[in-house]
Amino acid sequence: MPRPDNRKPSLLSRIVRRIIWWIYKLQGWRIESPMPRLDKFVIAGAPHTSNWDFVFFTGATAEEGVEPGFIGKHTLFKGWMKNFLFDMGGVPVDRTRRANYVDQVAEAFAKADRLALVIAAEGSRSSNGEWKSGFYHIAQAAEVPVVVAWVSWKRRVLGFSEPIWPSGDYGRDLKKISDYLLSKRPNYDRYRVLGAQADRLVTGGKQA
Repeated sequence: MPRPDNRKPSLLSRIVRRIIWWIYKLQGWRIESPMPRLDKFVIAGAPHTSNWDFVFFTGATAEEGVEPGFIGKHTLFKGWMKNFLFDMGGVPVDRTRRANYVDQVAEAFAKADRLALVIAAEGSRSSNGEWKSGFYHIAQAAEVPVVVAWVSWKRRVLGFSEPIWPSGDYGRDLKKISDYLLSKRPNYDRYRVLGAQADRLVTGGKQA
C-alpha cells in the first residue's frame, strides 16, 4: 500500500522486516503453493493459533514479493508510530466514524494501486475454527478476490489458494474455502469445523 506522503520506508520498518525475514528463514519455513499474481486482494489466513502467525505470513509474503497490509485502530497512528505502522502496511480504521469499518477499508483499496490485506478470518486465537464474515464483506465491498492462506506448523509449510471472487452467496463461497483447506489438511479439526459451518449456511440459506 502506498504511504500517504510517498516517502521512503523508515529505517525502523526496514530493520523489522529484515528481522522477520531472518526468523522465517531460520525456522525453515517454505511455501508449498505460491500466491497468485494480483494487485489487490484480501488474504484470509487460518488457523490463527499463535502471535507468531503474522511473522510467518509476513515472511511468506515477502518471499512472494508482496508487502502485506493489516487493519489497525486509527488511534495507534500517532507520533513516531504513525510512519512505522504505515510502513509496515497498516490501514487505519476509525470505529467512531459514521461509516463502518468495511466501507473504510474498501475506500483504502480504492485509493491504493496495490494492496494485499491480511485478515485472521477466525477472529481470535480462542476460536474453535469457525470464521467471522468480515473478510468476505470487505472483499465484496472493495470488489477484490479472496486468497486463502493456510499453514501447517508441524511441516513448517504455508500455501495460498487461487483467487476466490465473492459471489454474494457467503455460504457457498465459504464452502469453496473450506473444501480447499480440507484438501490441504483433511484431518485438521479446525478446518472440519469450518466445513461444518459452511454446510450449515448452505443448508439453511443464511447469510452472515
